[in-house]
Amino acid sequence: MNKDFLTLGIETSCDDTGVAVLRGEREILAELLSSQIKDHAGFGGVVPEFAARKHLENILPLVNAALNRANITGRDLNLIAVTRGPGLMGSLMVGVMTARALAQAWNVNIIGVNHLEGHMFAPLVDLKLDELVPPFLSLIVSGGHTQIILVKNFGEYKLLGETRDDAAGEAYDKAARVLGLPYPGGPEIDKLAAQGDNKAFDFPVPLKNTREIEFSFSGLKTALLWRVKKLQADNIELDDKIMCDLCASFQRAVTEALAAKVKLAVKLTGIKNIAVSGGVAANSALRSALKNLRGVKAYLPKFSRCTDNAVMIAMAGKNNFDRSQSLSKNFSPDPALSI
Repeated sequence: MNKDFLTLGIETSCDDTGVAVLRGEREILAELLSSQIKDHAGFGGVVPEFAARKHLENILPLVNAALNRANITGRDLNLIAVTRGPGLMGSLMVGVMTARALAQAWNVNIIGVNHLEGHMFAPLVDLKLDELVPPFLSLIVSGGHTQIILVKNFGEYKLLGETRDDAAGEAYDKAARVLGLPYPGGPEIDKLAAQGDNKAFDFPVPLKNTREIEFSFSGLKTALLWRVKKLQADNIELDDKIMCDLCASFQRAVTEALAAKVKLAVKLTGIKNIAVSGGVAANSALRSALKNLRGVKAYLPKFSRCTDNAVMIAMAGKNNFDRSQSLSKNFSPDPALSI
């Protein structure tokens, strides 16, 4: 293990431009993130071409700032790790092409990282090296993905189950749109839910009792939509109390669906350690539910590690490098890359 090994991580899979410098396995020398939330809020979601243009504006200044903060030059690096997929094609292209150009200019190794594998490493960043080791389960809950993965070993993964339709984070955003709340929907619903009664509305818990590790949130979003329409048809004002109750009830259903499948995965595999990542990992109800699951040890990332970030990409890239995976500099972005 080379403690002086320097990795530059670059993350541009969606609308956040992330750059980080890692020394050794987990020592963070620099970590910068440029969020585009305010740029896309007016559209109610991410506009792919706009996101790619913002990445073009942000990426080189962030790389320079990260190197300065780490007090190194590009030629001091040992590796550049960049997200190659899955994600938005335009956004991925900006990151990959920039990383390839920098690797060639500085004569540095480069490796493409699976964004989902990066998420697996997010909860590990702030742990001791031997605190969580394979085998363990990985629950990824974000705007684009909802999956439970068996991490047999680093580099050896088995997808146990995923969503049939909407990801959990996508369902939050769509629910927020139904309720007239701003984008992104997850934090807004979580905030209002804290003031509401989560049993006020009996929303269904999708696929709670099936024997498969699977998720579905499209029907739950539709149930919320029809409940709102019914309230409006009955001339019931969506005042603050009803809004909070709707948010709390919706959030309860999402949380119970996720927790039920975590319990099922633990039962089927016998593995009790689960690492949680993705934007929805910041949700207060989910964090509380997973912490309180009997017989399960949940490893939750810091809030700054829940959303897309370059530290997790750098860490996953360094781990890939240590496993001597292909270091071809000619890899291409793949928006549909699977685990």
